[in-house]
Amino acid sequence: MFHLMFSLPCLLVLVRWLWPLPLSTKSKVASAVVLVLISQYHLWSRLSSGSVFSPEFPKGLVILFNWGFGAILLLAVFQLLVDTGALIVMAIRRRRVAIAPRLRYGIAIAAALLAALGVNQAIKSPSLEDVLIEVKNLPHEFDGYQVVHLTDLHISRLFDAPWTRKVVADANALDADLIVITGDLIDGNIAHRERDVAPLRDLRAPDGVWVIPGNHEYFFGHKAWMAYFAGLNMTPLDNSHTVLKRGAGQLVLAGVNDVTAPQTGAAPPDVDAALRGAPAGAPVILLDHQPRNARHAASRGVALQLSGHTHGGMIVGLDRVVARANNGFVSGRYDVDGMTLYLNNGTALWPGFALRLGVPSELTRITLRRQTARS
Repeated sequence: MFHLMFSLPCLLVLVRWLWPLPLSTKSKVASAVVLVLISQYHLWSRLSSGSVFSPEFPKGLVILFNWGFGAILLLAVFQLLVDTGALIVMAIRRRRVAIAPRLRYGIAIAAALLAALGVNQAIKSPSLEDVLIEVKNLPHEFDGYQVVHLTDLHISRLFDAPWTRKVVADANALDADLIVITGDLIDGNIAHRERDVAPLRDLRAPDGVWVIPGNHEYFFGHKAWMAYFAGLNMTPLDNSHTVLKRGAGQLVLAGVNDVTAPQTGAAPPDVDAALRGAPAGAPVILLDHQPRNARHAASRGVALQLSGHTHGGMIVGLDRVVARANNGFVSGRYDVDGMTLYLNNGTALWPGFALRLGVPSELTRITLRRQTARS
């Protein structure tokens, strides 16, 4: 079903774009074979590693596959728009309208160029996003406290060791009080990713580096990966919390498992368990990979939830679809029943669909401030 779904754009391109072109049958067949091979990128990924989520090809080939796959998808969208326009003109003129070959070639060039831009935007180092968040009842001692929020690193053949080292250096240079990573750190098993993940050991912050699992950790052995992260000086939060202290002030940092955890026999996300024993009255920052349960977190008295997972929707327009799949949340700041949800666009994204158009990746620095009185 997965491969069939990702084959549909290619089928549309073959039938509605390629076949009507004034080319020889041999040229059409050869072009169709190339398009089909590119469209099956995820099948080749599965054959390379046993998982569609971990393409174990050279980085350059992963980039080419993403460009080709993205171009096919965009071309399918453009062809649908052209066909829709032709149908409207036909309805007005009450006669058949032919689509000129030059228009077909034009949308193919546009799709290829946009896909190249999208891949370039996806794989570059994330830019800094500075966010100021007011927190109700924040102790004076934590006013101005800074948190670096990383998420969806998807360390892989595409986001490899040099990329990880650059992100670590950029995060450390911010001199934040705390670093948190809200899941989907990897794509691949430990044997495949050991070298690429190793730079995470160098992340440094006075109050430590804390990590929760995302859905991708459960694809590749959640328990093994969380233990491995602990060996890299990152502290896992699996339905648990810690108390951060500054003088007499206290701030609770809690983390929950991903909503997909039960599919692998792991415990589901449990905010109540994560907050059990937390000091009463201390503001709570909750790390939850997916944003969909934000209203439940708000009902449990959480002040700030940090999430990822959506990659911001990746492409303008597509973000509306992604929002619908995540209870309306897709990117940025939300007020959820008095709780602030900050939804990071992602430090990177899944190498199976590495395109960004109008939705940049981000390295987020959050500064906490005491909430001021409002009239």
